[in-house]
Amino acid sequence: MSSPRLRASSLVSSTPSGGAGAVARALGGGLVMAVALGVGTGFGPALADAAGLDQLPARLVPAVLVTAVAVPLILRTARRGSLGFGRPGPSLRAFLTGAGVTGAAAALVLGAGTAVGMLDWARPDVTALAGFLLSNSVVAFLLEALPEETTLRGYTWTSLRERFGAAASALGTTAVFLMVPGASTAVQAGAARLFGDDSPPIGLAPGGQNPVDYLVLLTVFGLMLVAARTAVTEAPLWAAIGAHLTFLTVNRIVLEGDERGAGLSVERTTPDAPLLVPAYLLVATVVFVAAGRIARRASREP
Repeated sequence: MSSPRLRASSLVSSTPSGGAGAVARALGGGLVMAVALGVGTGFGPALADAAGLDQLPARLVPAVLVTAVAVPLILRTARRGSLGFGRPGPSLRAFLTGAGVTGAAAALVLGAGTAVGMLDWARPDVTALAGFLLSNSVVAFLLEALPEETTLRGYTWTSLRERFGAAASALGTTAVFLMVPGASTAVQAGAARLFGDDSPPIGLAPGGQNPVDYLVLLTVFGLMLVAARTAVTEAPLWAAIGAHLTFLTVNRIVLEGDERGAGLSVERTTPDAPLLVPAYLLVATVVFVAAGRIARRASREP
């Protein structure tokens, strides 16, 4: 009898050929991510409590679970190279490109917002900020950046790009990305019931988030990640991972610094201040698109 993982892998890969097969595989990538995220966030906290863990170790349990479910399954289904991974040197350069462009765009736009009085930054606690950057990077990498990019900008985007044009593949990948949070809340609720915990609400967005605002931001974010994925020619998935991780870090400081104990808090002094986030994503997207065109043109030159 085949293992559950092998059967799940077959469900992702055993699809018809042609456009319908590409769409089915693309949806399969989203399904894998939704299940992994639901399992991790549903089972993880209960497992951490059972083990008597708290603080960073407790946060790592769900994160490790998400990566452990999503990444091996996708790697078993697809060739690693086809997803956009690569050798260590190009991978590091691609990661730094994604992180650098996103960080620079955030600094430019948030700096401009600060200059015109939309943001007011408190004096940082350097020790707390350094600790937050380290712990957040590890958890966000395992919980979101690595598994989401592997399943979505890796498997889903590649599946669509084999049959469709660049624009259709970008929009299709982003559409699948939008389905993942809602589907994962259903899986999370089922997992929580198995442990006898209170079931979290099932919806299009995580609890406490305005669904419309969340999905609009997720759309802009998803398109930026596809642009990052196509900005370099070697190990391109690492550019998306770097961009994803930087976005999460910046937003958690700017929007949730106090709640997360980031050592740096920001007061939004005008109602329009949250618009700075999609604004810097759009700036990063433009840069990634331009970089991708330059890289592809250079690769065609003799």
